[in-house]
Amino acid sequence: MKLVTYAVGGQEAVGAVVADDQVVVNLAAADKALARSEKRKAHPFFTDMLTLLEAGSKGRSAAKKAAAAAEAKLGKGPNGKTSFALNKVKLRAPVPNPRKVLCLAGNFQDHIEESGTTKMQIQDKETPRVFMKPPSSTVIGPGDKILIPPIANGVDWEGELAVVIGRKAKGVKAKDALKYVAGYTVMNDVSERKLQIKKRTDSRPRDDWFDWLNGKWLDTFAPQGPWIVTADEIKDPQTLDISTYVNGDRKQNNNTAQMLYPVNKIIEYISAIITLEPGDLISTGTISGVGNTTGTYMKPGDKVEIEISRIGRLKNTVAASKK
Repeated sequence: MKLVTYAVGGQEAVGAVVADDQVVVNLAAADKALARSEKRKAHPFFTDMLTLLEAGSKGRSAAKKAAAAAEAKLGKGPNGKTSFALNKVKLRAPVPNPRKVLCLAGNFQDHIEESGTTKMQIQDKETPRVFMKPPSSTVIGPGDKILIPPIANGVDWEGELAVVIGRKAKGVKAKDALKYVAGYTVMNDVSERKLQIKKRTDSRPRDDWFDWLNGKWLDTFAPQGPWIVTADEIKDPQTLDISTYVNGDRKQNNNTAQMLYPVNKIIEYISAIITLEPGDLISTGTISGVGNTTGTYMKPGDKVEIEISRIGRLKNTVAASKK
């Protein structure tokens, strides 16, 4: 099942994509119609994606049932009430208001070594490197603009698989970790490689490290979408192809099987530190082919697309920002 957050007529809603990705079902409306026929109360958790994810497996099962019932009644097509043509709605980020956006640095050997100046070391295999992005200002959806502010000098793309957490998780072991996953989506871990807000007399290693980290936090630097594919349709997240295209040219291509830390071990590691909650996103690291290797960066007008097999394609454009 493909779950989306979308807007139509100025109203935001949570839906499911059906009919070969041509139609969006309004889950609240579809469930209400189904509830009347089943002589029960409508479910209360179709108000937004975070509420739906917090309902856990019960919520996803109800969503699947409501979507199937609405799809069976499509007949001549979407009715504009419980169903809409996909090309007539505006897709938002699937989880527009996640509590946490966590990301991994250096989770693929080919990315660690692509500059030609760095070789993978034993420490790269021992513990993952996890950082966070501020969710309220970085998360954008399909078709939204990645903004390049005046302080940016080298904005780069990073196509990544993102994990959507579906249950509260603390101290989870790797063997059980995938049970806590609601589904998967696509993320671009947009990165400013040459951030310099003020000049320094000199840069210490920790200064350079903070420049790198701060370059991850700029507004609009966490595009996500186009939807969440639920975990029941992707039993093994280590079998997915990732490709990134800039203006139609493929820049990145690899498979999640090459992760140094697979999804289950990432969840084990992070949940030992903090409690993961429904709707939290974990972006699992990028592959080789970033622009920084060749000194080629995103510029206003560029079209960036990231495709992951069995999930879909996230499309964004790039624009300049005045601030």
